[in-house]
Amino acid sequence: MDKETRNRIERATQAARGLLEQDFADQLEGVFDIRLDGTLAAEPGSHLDAPQRVLWRKLMAAVEHHRASGQRASEAVATYLREAAFTMLNRFVALKMLEARGLVQECVSRGEQSAGFKEFCGLAPGLVQLPDRGYRLYIESLFDELSTEVKVLFDRRDRSSVLWPKRATFERLLEILNAADLSSGEESSVIGRQSSAGDSGLTTEDRRPKTIWDQDETIGWVYQFFNGQDERRKMREESQAPRNSRELAVRNQFFTPRYVVQFLTDNTLGRIWYEMRGTKTVLADQCEYMVRKPGESFAPRAKKDPRDLRVLDPACGSGHFLLYAFDLLLVIYEEAWADPESPKSEATGRTLAEDYPSLDGLRRAVPGLVLAHNLYGVDIDPRCAQIAQLALWMRAQKAYRDFGIGRAERPQIRRSNIVVAEPLVADEQIAKEFVAKLDDPELGRLFMSLVESLSLAGDLGLLLRVEHLVAHPAKRGQTADLFAPPEDQIRAALDRFTREAARTGSTRRRLFADDATHGMALLGVAETRFDVVLMNPPFGAGSARAKQAFETAYPRTKNDVYAAFVERAIELLSAGGRIGAITSRTGFFLSSFQRWREEVLLQTAPPVVFADLGAGVLDSAMVETAAYCLEKSN
Repeated sequence: MDKETRNRIERATQAARGLLEQDFADQLEGVFDIRLDGTLAAEPGSHLDAPQRVLWRKLMAAVEHHRASGQRASEAVATYLREAAFTMLNRFVALKMLEARGLVQECVSRGEQSAGFKEFCGLAPGLVQLPDRGYRLYIESLFDELSTEVKVLFDRRDRSSVLWPKRATFERLLEILNAADLSSGEESSVIGRQSSAGDSGLTTEDRRPKTIWDQDETIGWVYQFFNGQDERRKMREESQAPRNSRELAVRNQFFTPRYVVQFLTDNTLGRIWYEMRGTKTVLADQCEYMVRKPGESFAPRAKKDPRDLRVLDPACGSGHFLLYAFDLLLVIYEEAWADPESPKSEATGRTLAEDYPSLDGLRRAVPGLVLAHNLYGVDIDPRCAQIAQLALWMRAQKAYRDFGIGRAERPQIRRSNIVVAEPLVADEQIAKEFVAKLDDPELGRLFMSLVESLSLAGDLGLLLRVEHLVAHPAKRGQTADLFAPPEDQIRAALDRFTREAARTGSTRRRLFADDATHGMALLGVAETRFDVVLMNPPFGAGSARAKQAFETAYPRTKNDVYAAFVERAIELLSAGGRIGAITSRTGFFLSSFQRWREEVLLQTAPPVVFADLGAGVLDSAMVETAAYCLEKSN
């Protein structure tokens, strides 16, 4: 994507953010008595009708949830305002991208004249009596349908979903996203299916102009440009080190170029499969950046069922590495399926061919298998969960389309492993209720220990070694065959607690359960061992709030966050696993990184591929970079 196109995306993103934040601020102050200075009404105002009182309670619960994490009242309101704006913007950007891929009918590109809305009105003529002719109801019905598979972005029960833009704001938002300068380009062709119930409504041959909305990169640039350069500059002027988790995230949002993604993935995941197959793989040609020496020899790797290959990006952003890894995994699955010597899976105890006797059966399953078993992402920014999950879901739909599987025949994508690392905000009263329901004092103490340890999750992410907190049954004096591991017991209890919260309509309970679920998901990733870790981690100083904990945990690599990410990534690898990273190049020659080079890299995971890239690689980042791959010693 060229610079001018990126500039257009940046202008549109910043305009949309300003528009939504102003509208939502006006609503918070003018309707719900929630002031930007942190002044909060003790009770809903008498001017609010019954539905608005319900919304007031939800808004107050969300703001109080942020305050419980240690934010001042004004900060909590600002955080909520920002979350509401980016969630709304991400949803409409998503609809534009889904339209471009034929995954929904035209719904926002022509506003109320969109074909999908006209069809919706034809099914319910009474909608014309509503103030907006039912357009909001139509859009929300799309959100509900999409939330069955992309829940983290489209779930309208989410705390950031309470507000809806006023009509003038809504119309202006659509104008920004539908602007001609975002829709220019050459003509492209997309093969679809005839419109039918439950289908996307594409014609057999849908010819339309190619736009930025067709490009996978677009959602990543929207993610980066939501925070403007002026905002980053102000942060750096006010403090040399990030003061909190949000500043750490904003300062390190730099899009990884496609060629770097390919270089690192080809020489990790691609190379591992190449060695497992004894060089006999399509990836030998498909991975154009895979480094191979003339006449090289290597010990072939033991084969694995593809479902047992695990790839992690511990600072995943919009999921750029995971998207390319998805493409390679599609090839890997088909080659393993056709291989009579392919081993049985740890997950099922059977080979792929035994589980899927036909190639068609495998192709119906494989997009969901890749998201459920292979790809993991963690980030401290909640927008990443929204965007990365959407991007992976769209990639799965593209795979179905390429396999010739129509929308009506595609299995639903029920699982992905994208995790937000954030504090588990323990509302004291709700936490006590939950611990009481565990009916196990030791399990309760374990849970509260996890709560305490996760207080820095938003600052440290996966650098937090949360897996060390959990004692397994044998360590608790139990028999592993008779009792589930404690984390599984806590997860089951959270599921019950969440269902109960849904029945009672308790926003506070649901927010607590959501946070606890994120915490358990982070624990699950930390306990997993991976074949590949791919990353463009943060660099420079860590969050000031976590400085002491960070330096204590990483004495050898505390001088730069990226060095600690490499150290942690090695811990998370299986023996023989590979890391692919793009970082500052300083670690390879500055004396302050000597322990990192000697004790971390050379002793545990020596470099196998190295590219000194220099400056100008990470967009506006003022850093000289290197891209390299490490292999963990056996």
